[in-house]
Amino acid sequence: MKDAQFFRFEDDGTIPNNFGLPVVFYPAAFSGKTERIEQAFQQHGWGNTWQGGVFDFHHYHSNTHEALGVVSGSARLQLGGESGKEVEVTAGDVCVLPAGTGHKRLSASDDFRIVGAYPGGVEYNLKTGEPGERPYVLEDIQNTPLPKTDPVYGDVGPLLSEWKV
Repeated sequence: MKDAQFFRFEDDGTIPNNFGLPVVFYPAAFSGKTERIEQAFQQHGWGNTWQGGVFDFHHYHSNTHEALGVVSGSARLQLGGESGKEVEVTAGDVCVLPAGTGHKRLSASDDFRIVGAYPGGVEYNLKTGEPGERPYVLEDIQNTPLPKTDPVYGDVGPLLSEWKV
């Protein structure tokens, strides 16, 4: 596996992003073994899994962190809101988004499919940066507990050391 990459995003006034936790990007984490992504997430305590795509509008979850594993195809995602970073993802890649991190699909291949999962199987909320969300989502983000495990590596891994779990 290639080294993990870390991306930090500031609050842009619409998308809050996170108070210090970076996105963790694992390129080729499951290269050639994409059928194992969902099982690995579940074995490492990241549940409430689903399969599908990524919305084509900026959104985030204020009450939980999210792991996204690319099962098939490829896509260009924008992370961190309108002034964030564009990231190319392909089958086998995993992105772990801290609570509050904006994400949006810019383009995708016809066969693009991901698995999403949440630490402890939390039921996620869906926020889009509407002004009325602002007062309470910042508190939600700050109060979201750190995960106990890395969705790719379990009890060890770059996420745990970078997020100081």
